[in-house]
Amino acid sequence: MKDILTDANFPRTADLRVYHLGLRPGEVTNRLITVGSPSRAVTIASHLDVTPKPFQLSSERGFLTITGRYKGVPVSICSIGMGTPNMDFFVREVRECLIGDMLIIRLGSCGGLIDVPVGTVVVPKACIAVTRNVDYNFVNPPASDSSEKPYWISKPVFADPTFHDVVKSALNDAKPEGCTTKIVAGIVNASADSFYASQGRQTSFPDCNQTLIQQIIDSTEDVATLEMETHHLYHLAACWSAGRIAVNSAPLATGPVMGEHAPTQRALAAPGTVIRAAAAQMIFASRTSQDFITPAQVQETEKWTGKGVLEALIRVELSDGRTHPVDGSVWETK
Repeated sequence: MKDILTDANFPRTADLRVYHLGLRPGEVTNRLITVGSPSRAVTIASHLDVTPKPFQLSSERGFLTITGRYKGVPVSICSIGMGTPNMDFFVREVRECLIGDMLIIRLGSCGGLIDVPVGTVVVPKACIAVTRNVDYNFVNPPASDSSEKPYWISKPVFADPTFHDVVKSALNDAKPEGCTTKIVAGIVNASADSFYASQGRQTSFPDCNQTLIQQIIDSTEDVATLEMETHHLYHLAACWSAGRIAVNSAPLATGPVMGEHAPTQRALAAPGTVIRAAAAQMIFASRTSQDFITPAQVQETEKWTGKGVLEALIRVELSDGRTHPVDGSVWETK
């Protein structure tokens, strides 16, 4: 991004292009799939309609957005990389580019804590967060009966229950005939703030995490997977949507948050809108058997799960008054 940015609180260019994703209104839709890797985004985008030609933007910060139509319905696929900060960039910046509601599905990878084969697809009903306690003395740990713990485990935050069920159904319908991959819904996912220490992996660092996986399992019923992003997606969706059901509310902002704005139903990021979130995750690694998925399995599973989450997005209705205008957008058909 070479243009001049204004407002350090929420940096944007004069034409409302956001700082990290590089997007502006009209380049991203209300229905969104978020993934970690660019190659997965491209795989999912292979299912998009030929017309209009899908729009693609790669930002200087490493985010890739592909916007087009699937069976005539506008959708966007965003590759965001890994971790909570990148999920935060994605949700907040896309929210400020859109008029209306948001439907977001994360299609990601995870580690399995339950006895199922690698390649299994899970649909988490809820997520907990696992966070390293940076004030803990990892070099000289306190006695085991100390009240200070090296890791914090949060309470669960939930997916949109209806959207969760739609994702499960769409994945079952998209699974190829003869495919033996299991789809397990209704589980709880744990999102850690790192790949190694906070997921109980043993490295040469003094991480005091030898019993962490068992603590995670014991903390919450139905915990089945570990990854690094979905909790923050569910958390932000819940925070945004709580109490935000009135269509005629005044907007949060029509641009960066700075001063007063006149009420309008068609504002960017209007507070009368909601964010509905769900996820599907492919188990790449089993933390019980130590098995790891093969590249061929990844390619095959990404193809049909990508189609499944696209189907889930278009099965949830958004009324015309709750979507971004088509005129002037990259998904406009001419």
